[in-house]
Order: sequence, then C-alpha cells, then structure tokens
Amino acid sequence: MKSKNTSGGLVYSTDSGRMCPTCRQAVADCRCAAAPARPVGDGIVRVSRETKGRAGKGVTLVKGLPLGDADLIALGKKIKASCGSGGTVKDGVVEVQGDHCERVMVFLQGLGYTVKRAGG
Repeated sequence: MKSKNTSGGLVYSTDSGRMCPTCRQAVADCRCAAAPARPVGDGIVRVSRETKGRAGKGVTLVKGLPLGDADLIALGKKIKASCGSGGTVKDGVVEVQGDHCERVMVFLQGLGYTVKRAGG
C-alpha cells in the first residue's frame, strides 16, 4: 500500500489550476525551485530553419538568447514585427513563421548579439 506522501498528490484544482508537485501550491504561486532554469549558453545566438512536426511549413528558430522570460517575449515580438510575420516564444526559443533566417540575423546583429546560422 502506498503512503500519502508518495502517491503524487493533487495535480489540478478547479480553484487554482495546475499544482506544483514539490510544494503543492498553485504554479502561479510556487516559490520552490522546482521550475527548471534555462542553461546558460555560450553567448552565441543561433538562428535556424525547421519544418519538423509542422506539416511541411517552415519556421525560423532563434535559440540561445540570454534573456529572462519577460524580456524574451518582448524581443520575440520585435523580431516578429521586423519580419512581418507571426510566431511564438516557447521554452526559451523564439519561433517565427516562415523562412526569415537572414532578416532575423541582421536584426539581432543590429542589437549587438553575436549570431550564427545553425543547421543547413
């Protein structure tokens, strides 16, 4: 028989949404270190193009930006506006719809980042 401490506990509550498995608080109120920090990169921003899992539609990926979540979302918005395209920010990676690698590289170099083209 499992004890109450190892049974996993509450995962979702209609009152507060998703629950942190470590401190058992709402994810928005979580104060523990359960949220994984992004690894510190080598200071080089890598821009690549990918179609995997997108029904053949290409997206431009920007990885390695040394920014926090709020700053990354703001920069992602500027990148998308400069390309005139949509996109999103997921797990520290900016995704821009379409093949805009060169345009994104020029934009980031203008902001002072060291940028490399990754992939083929």
